[in-house]
Amino acid sequence: MGLAALLPADGKKSPDLKLDPAPLQANEHPAFTFAPVIKRVSPSVVNIYTAKTTRAERGTSPLMEEWILREFSGRGGGRWEMVPQDRREQSLGSGVIMSEDGYVLTNNHVVNGADEVKVALADNATIYDARIVGTDPQTDIAVLKVEAHGLPAITVTDSDPLEVGDAVLAIGNPFGVGQTVTMGIVSAKGRAGMGIVDYEDFIQTDASINPGNSGGALVDAAGRLVGINTAILSGTGGNQGIGFAIPANLARSVMDQLVKDGKVSRGYLGVSIAPVTPVAAKGQQLANQNGALIAEVAAHTPAAKAGLEAGDVVVQLDGKPVTDSRHLRLMVSQHAPGTTIALTIMRDGKERTIEVELREMPTGRIAMSR
Repeated sequence: MGLAALLPADGKKSPDLKLDPAPLQANEHPAFTFAPVIKRVSPSVVNIYTAKTTRAERGTSPLMEEWILREFSGRGGGRWEMVPQDRREQSLGSGVIMSEDGYVLTNNHVVNGADEVKVALADNATIYDARIVGTDPQTDIAVLKVEAHGLPAITVTDSDPLEVGDAVLAIGNPFGVGQTVTMGIVSAKGRAGMGIVDYEDFIQTDASINPGNSGGALVDAAGRLVGINTAILSGTGGNQGIGFAIPANLARSVMDQLVKDGKVSRGYLGVSIAPVTPVAAKGQQLANQNGALIAEVAAHTPAAKAGLEAGDVVVQLDGKPVTDSRHLRLMVSQHAPGTTIALTIMRDGKERTIEVELREMPTGRIAMSR
């Protein structure tokens, strides 16, 4: 989904963002120093402190939990019983200032379950109480709001043209040591199947990302936001050169819906999808195994109404290539209910286009996939 597709729709106003969709010129930003870029963008990355009250459970090691003793009377006389005690847990993450009037993006897992959230600016002296506007666990995005104006909002660019090999900088607060900048490249795009969240389309980078970086900024060589750092692949818990960021376009789409509607509504097609097998590719006279195979069409769904059939292979959505079944699922989910999309399919070896008006994803359902 390109930047233009994310412009504010009718209804509640979206945050006023600084946008710069211009392609990055290869020779525009020499790599011998990123200091000017970092000075400009680092004030837009904040520390997020959360706190929540939890209760220790019975059977937990006394070395790990605190217990209090309470005396009470019963039929057997007075005795002592161990009673679980409420305790305050605190955690640390990062966030990105998206608008001058106080909208901040971070990860859902940074604020999940928190009953107190504070946002500290890069100087670590200016601290605001933050309100959770909304969260979307299926993409691990959360939107916060602080009551302030004139904040140093980050400039956002179109994350779709990002290429493998582009230089990127990860900014956050790893391990609580203070704001830290690491450099790397885009190692891969469209990473999915990690099992981290339901809707995955990660930018993979070797820029060092560690605990505490979650919710921080991944920026290009011009200092423009291209992703929200969210996870690492590690056997030790520390950085091993494989980090993942949510693309800025996906994060913005989720943020706009949370701000305007308080929830994320996803388009629903009503099909069970599967990878394109060599047999299916040969039967549909495809040059490769790209696309998504429709394995089943549920009755009384948008797909059934439009005439999609089991065995169809979806190769494009609104003119954009569909790489695989996970990609189709993600593309459909990024369209609002009521939107009409054009699916280019292969049926009996012939290409045809079918328009489908999407409905809202049923509550509690992600998608049908095999």
